[in-house]
Amino acid sequence: MATPTGGDLLAESLAAQGVSRVFGIPGVQLDPAADALYKRADRIDFICARNEQATTYMADGYARSTGEVGVAMVVPGPGVLNALSGVATAYSANSPVLLLAGQIDSALIGKGFGALHEIPDQTGILERLTKWTGIARSPEQVPVLVAEAFRQLRSGRPRPVALEVPPDVLAATADAPIPGRVAPSPVEPYARAVAEAAALLRGARHPLIIVGGGGIASGATAALVRLAEALEAPVLVSENGRGAIDARHRLAFDALALRAFRAEADVVLAVGTRFMTAFGTQVDTGGAKVVLLNAEEADLHGPRVADTRLHADAALGLAALADEIGSTAPASREGEFAAVRAWLDEQFADIAPQREYLGAIRQALPEDGVLVSEFTQVGYAAGACYPAYGPRTYIGPGYQGTLGYGFATALGVKAADPDRAVVSINGDGGFSWTLQELSTARKYDLGLVTVVFHDGFYGNVRRIQKNRYGARYFATDLVNPDYAKLASAFGISSARAVNPKELQGALTDAVSAGEPVLIDVPVGEFPSPWHLIHEGIPRPAPLAPDAHLITETS
Repeated sequence: MATPTGGDLLAESLAAQGVSRVFGIPGVQLDPAADALYKRADRIDFICARNEQATTYMADGYARSTGEVGVAMVVPGPGVLNALSGVATAYSANSPVLLLAGQIDSALIGKGFGALHEIPDQTGILERLTKWTGIARSPEQVPVLVAEAFRQLRSGRPRPVALEVPPDVLAATADAPIPGRVAPSPVEPYARAVAEAAALLRGARHPLIIVGGGGIASGATAALVRLAEALEAPVLVSENGRGAIDARHRLAFDALALRAFRAEADVVLAVGTRFMTAFGTQVDTGGAKVVLLNAEEADLHGPRVADTRLHADAALGLAALADEIGSTAPASREGEFAAVRAWLDEQFADIAPQREYLGAIRQALPEDGVLVSEFTQVGYAAGACYPAYGPRTYIGPGYQGTLGYGFATALGVKAADPDRAVVSINGDGGFSWTLQELSTARKYDLGLVTVVFHDGFYGNVRRIQKNRYGARYFATDLVNPDYAKLASAFGISSARAVNPKELQGALTDAVSAGEPVLIDVPVGEFPSPWHLIHEGIPRPAPLAPDAHLITETS
């Protein structure tokens, strides 16, 4: 048997860690790795995108919808730079993504000789956007570094990592052992901290739980529900935490409910959340005592002020708290809950048009179907009030707010489970970032249903220019393609809907078709949702009730 190359060792190491799919684009610095993957096509599928940006988005979608590591592979320099928006999004959303980054020849790194795809300090760039970055200097190091990458991915807070492998290392040969699969190593809670937190919660009359993305990442749903039911505590979900508890559960509430609950709340347990507003201040919980539970040590401290801190994996920490509190018989709070739900309905009436479209999507999607949101008018509302029925069924862009991430991310979700219904919602602005990946959907028969709400503008920027700058519109108008013709050019079916009822029908048909479908939804102006998302923003003047509808049908 021939001595394996560094590329062979890389592919075997990935397989040993359970990797069965890689998203990437081949290139000259990756040739030995590509050849190694070719020889292992029965174990590792390779999905080739049309732009490196899409590779990390797809890997992120794969990771967040499965809980497994998503892997992307790109050439150095411009390939890495193109892929970084997906890495940044994964970083903000606590997503376990491995970027396999090509490099220039080892002897040339840092010399500035102008080698193909050379950029200054690629390693340093990656280090600033990842939890960990390694570079292989010999083929023998490849298996060791792959194992370390997966140790980082499967311990503590999940975030992307990167491994650079120069072409000479990939081409060189060596015999080296392949480490076995790295087991997860979540942060275990300390008994004393558990007891302190449990004592506060046990003594509370109006406890409240806020859960973020850590609840999803750790698989904490069962423990979360058990603790919430023991305490009769409402559970408020952040956008990243949407689906941590079934939205139909009597204790499940949208994050906006905090503004109603905090007047009476006496203890707030914040789980797997940064517990910070978009403006850099701690979430306002009124006069309640605060318990922070997080796998990330940094998110337990300043500028956050807490009465008790519990450094632990969300699932393990919640289970330990539930065990410590034990059997209880709390007084019913159904009257309070009903009043808060009525208040929420009043508040969300401000964005009734967006909610109607979200209702159509929810009705058309099976219970386990996945909605991948975007930075678009319906997407903003989705982050605030979309009813997700289970973990990993709602995916948003995190605090990065990456316009244009959604379509390619949804392709990664669909690639992870082709039999699962997946809907991607987009605006016409963001969709243009990666619309070329319609080719990828067609090539690999990824039956993603893609909805494009188009109004011909960068809608959010235009709203700001209208309201703050005297309607002095600057660079917000768009020239869009005919979406039916665009879909047809890639051999993809299309449909058109001009209201929520038509969208529900089109989605129902598209989901059952099991093939890529693009749905064009022309829209007008939607009401602003921002006062419901960020506290302190004034409520806007209402629009005409039908301002969002387009009457044309041709």
